Amino acid sequence: MASALLRAIEDGIRRDRAARKAEPTHTSSPLIVIPIPRWRTYFTFFIIVTAFILLAVRAFWLQVVTSDFLQGQGEARYARTLSIAGTRGEILDRNGVVLASSQPVRSIWADPAFAKKATQEDLTKLAFVLGMTYDDVKYRIENSTSRNFVYLSRQRDIATAEAVRELGIPGIGISPEVLREYPDGPVMAHLVGFTGRDDRGQEGIELACDEQLSGYQGARRVIRDRIGRIVDDVWAKEAVPGKDVTLSIDSRVQFIAYEALGKAMEETEAKAGAVVVADVTTGEILALVNAPTYDPNDRSTMQFDRVRNRVLTDQFEPGSTMKPFAIAKALDMGIVKPLTTIQTAPGKLTIGDRTIGDTHDYGLLTVAEVVSKSSNIGTAKIALEIAPQTLWDMYSALGFGRAPDIGFPGATAGRLRPAKSWRPIEQATISYGHGVTVSLMQLVRAYTALARNGDVIDLTLFKRDPNAGPVQGEQVYKPETVRSIRAMMMNTVRRGGTASQVKVAGYSVAGKTGTANKVKNGRYTNDTVASFVGIVPAVQPRFIVAVMIDEPKRGSHFGGRAAAPVFNAVAAGTLRTLMVTPDDATLASGKFLSELQR
Repeated sequence: MASALLRAIEDGIRRDRAARKAEPTHTSSPLIVIPIPRWRTYFTFFIIVTAFILLAVRAFWLQVVTSDFLQGQGEARYARTLSIAGTRGEILDRNGVVLASSQPVRSIWADPAFAKKATQEDLTKLAFVLGMTYDDVKYRIENSTSRNFVYLSRQRDIATAEAVRELGIPGIGISPEVLREYPDGPVMAHLVGFTGRDDRGQEGIELACDEQLSGYQGARRVIRDRIGRIVDDVWAKEAVPGKDVTLSIDSRVQFIAYEALGKAMEETEAKAGAVVVADVTTGEILALVNAPTYDPNDRSTMQFDRVRNRVLTDQFEPGSTMKPFAIAKALDMGIVKPLTTIQTAPGKLTIGDRTIGDTHDYGLLTVAEVVSKSSNIGTAKIALEIAPQTLWDMYSALGFGRAPDIGFPGATAGRLRPAKSWRPIEQATISYGHGVTVSLMQLVRAYTALARNGDVIDLTLFKRDPNAGPVQGEQVYKPETVRSIRAMMMNTVRRGGTASQVKVAGYSVAGKTGTANKVKNGRYTNDTVASFVGIVPAVQPRFIVAVMIDEPKRGSHFGGRAAAPVFNAVAAGTLRTLMVTPDDATLASGKFLSELQR
């Protein structure tokens, strides 16, 4: 019975195991009891494979086909090309004195995309270091026209830049720049000019020689991190420094002229003035001064009336300083001689429907006295003996009516109408400096023909090569003619002449005064331009000194008085500074008087 019980138990266990084997294994999960069709499995597999293929194609497209675009986008966010300014060349005077040089400075800039993440505390510290307000710094960053760059402050000293660097503010960068400095300030302003914020020339020699002075910029390609710090250099191109420019100017003579003109401006209360000193032998300009002036180191002084170079840009009627030219031509042609007499009585002369006159009734004058007493009538009568075209050709050869070739921006051509349009009255007035306009530089160039052997030479602001040989000019007069004219001009500075106040102790002087009323709104006014052009020493000329005083208000308005003190100071200072041997003015006068007897 026991064995039957055991068999019954064993049969029960076997049946139970068989029942369990027959039961589906997925009956515990009702979601998968339903059988899945095989096509759905294949479809799902196809979708997955297709997705992987598309991802591979996209990756290939981005990394190979359009890689330049993506790299450009990355570089736009993290790469920058920084300019490396080439060191600008120096401007030197003829003796090597520095007139303009460059000093290293720094500019502070921001990348708005990163700088906007800076905290208010960071920007407040930055504003304090830069001497700005928080609102100003924030406004520049948030209202930048560029998405990636804006200047916060330029041309700051290196100490300030280092203080900014130590703040470590995201998106704030520092780049090297240069600051142009002018040691002589207003003394040399109209010569050297100035540069703009981009270190490019704006006026004067800085503009005229900008390409030579600038050199070529370099560049540096860098990679930045997320807060704008430079973490790597991609490439760099070295900058090429500019070349130095050496002027013909002597800074000592320039300062003498600047002081003398400044004193005259104060004493006469004139609107403006100018002085030019030129070397007769080489045509080099030793001094060029304008008043009023400005300081190229201080941009607040750069007003139009102060910045323009009146020596070259302003034109005026030269008055009696023109008289020697027509008279010299008449002497050259044999029409008159130094002692030929000219009747100037009764001090008036009617030509056509116009009447001209002298300040006094001089009566009968020699040609030499016409020059020394500056007679309009005497000069006009002599000029009317010359054919208009012949006179025009002479004036043109002297440089009137065309801009001087001096390599300086803004030089005026003045006004000299064609001879065929001249009426007799115009031919007469032009001979004594009315109806024609010139610049002071044109006048100095023309006087080189009288100071040399009758040949006129171009002037220059750049130092000539001393080994290049003598300067050759265009012959306008015979040598003996200009010696006679200089003898007559020496009488101008004696008692009885129009420039009796001109005296340079120890040296002979030949010169000519000029006084011309200014034309405003088409009519002559009481305002005048007073001038004097002198040659020193007169026997062996070395320098031409020209002075122009525009609208003197106090004291005399005549060239012989308003301009004479400036000439005296400049001529004496130049001769002594450059150690020109004095000549005996008395003996020189006797020698020149013998010229008049020929």
